[in-house]
Amino acid sequence: MPMYQPSSRRRDGDWKKEVGGGGQVLDLETAVKDGILGGGGGAISTGEKLDLKTMIERLDSIEVPSVFICPISLEPMQDPVTLCTGQTYERSNILKWFSLGHLTCPTTMQELWDDSVTPNSTLSHLIYSWFSQKYTAMKKKSEDVQGRALELIEMLKKKVKGQARVQSLIELRKIVNAHDSVKKTVAESGGIVVICSLLGPFTSHAVGSEAIGILVKLELGSEWKKNLVEPAKVSLMVDMLNEGSVETKINCTNMIEMLMEGKEFESEVVSSLSLLVGLLRLVKDKRYPNGVLSGFRLLKMICSYEGVRSSVVSIGGIPQIVELLPNLNSECLELALYVLEALSSLPEGKMALKDCSHTIPNVVKLLMRVSENCTELALSILWGVCEISPEECAPIAVDAGLAAKLLLVIQSGCNPVLKQRSAELLKLCSLNYTAAIFISKCKLTRTIQ
Repeated sequence: MPMYQPSSRRRDGDWKKEVGGGGQVLDLETAVKDGILGGGGGAISTGEKLDLKTMIERLDSIEVPSVFICPISLEPMQDPVTLCTGQTYERSNILKWFSLGHLTCPTTMQELWDDSVTPNSTLSHLIYSWFSQKYTAMKKKSEDVQGRALELIEMLKKKVKGQARVQSLIELRKIVNAHDSVKKTVAESGGIVVICSLLGPFTSHAVGSEAIGILVKLELGSEWKKNLVEPAKVSLMVDMLNEGSVETKINCTNMIEMLMEGKEFESEVVSSLSLLVGLLRLVKDKRYPNGVLSGFRLLKMICSYEGVRSSVVSIGGIPQIVELLPNLNSECLELALYVLEALSSLPEGKMALKDCSHTIPNVVKLLMRVSENCTELALSILWGVCEISPEECAPIAVDAGLAAKLLLVIQSGCNPVLKQRSAELLKLCSLNYTAAIFISKCKLTRTIQ
């Protein structure tokens, strides 16, 4: 809503506003009718009586003329009343002002010689008229959009082919993305059935990308998720994840994530190496942060299945993710660490982490930096790496500053499990050193020593 701009006002029945460079004075009703206050012109429809409060709530994002705004709450007035100073306020707001012991006008701070309030029926009528026009226009536009959506669905039901089908899907996707009210219309008119039927082994990527772009925005019940996890449809999504536009890749990733949340989902659906390769490409493309986030979310879900983790390791996923750690935002970082921690549960995962030269330096830097959860995941990864080869990994970890970070964890307010794990890792790293040498290598401050 706009900030209130003080203006000179008179009592009910004498409300006027100066407009234009010639100093012409118009009453507010004329101003609204002529569009000066954004009324859009034309007469008010005298159909069903609309509730003003409801209209204000529905039109929350619209810019409201400042003359309709209460100077106290900066919200549109529903019951405007005028003081003896000529200033107008929402009734409940000014009465609350008086109840706090104030005997002044909030805008001018003048002392009131009369504390009575006068209903401003002219302004009240104008406010109602203005919101009625806007609300009616919005409702008509919504009805027009829903009508067009129904037309497009009927066209698709008639099995239009070629470019006509693609154009229908493009237009429907744009409508669904722009208008939440259309989503229910699409579902109730059989749109989901039609769109799902378009997906299959012979579907072109042009049709498939638009269809997935629509479906991913809808509330899909279990029956439709069961339909979409058919191998041919998942295979199409995986192909588009590897070869489509960035928007298509993100939509396919989000769709597969939605399907994984269903009870009908089986881990074999996401064991495809092509899917994993496509996700790794997506998370490495830092030009598109939304794609990175979507990719890591799906990778986290995939790695919750033990049988799929070895596939992620086998295609070189660990070093690729480790390389990304320094440049990820906090949300993606936590997801990436979850994936690496899950992969470290496998013997081959631990070996891949150990063999990657950046694992220890990159993970050590994350201790006590992002969140307690990230610290816990990082400690688990470091423990797994150092445990399998302490002689080789401990010196690298100490040189990377691990000891000082572990002491900070031990002295912090972290949970006892984290402190215990830190103490155990610190002990493991010190096994091959005398106390004096270990302290000297740790580069600790005198206070920490």
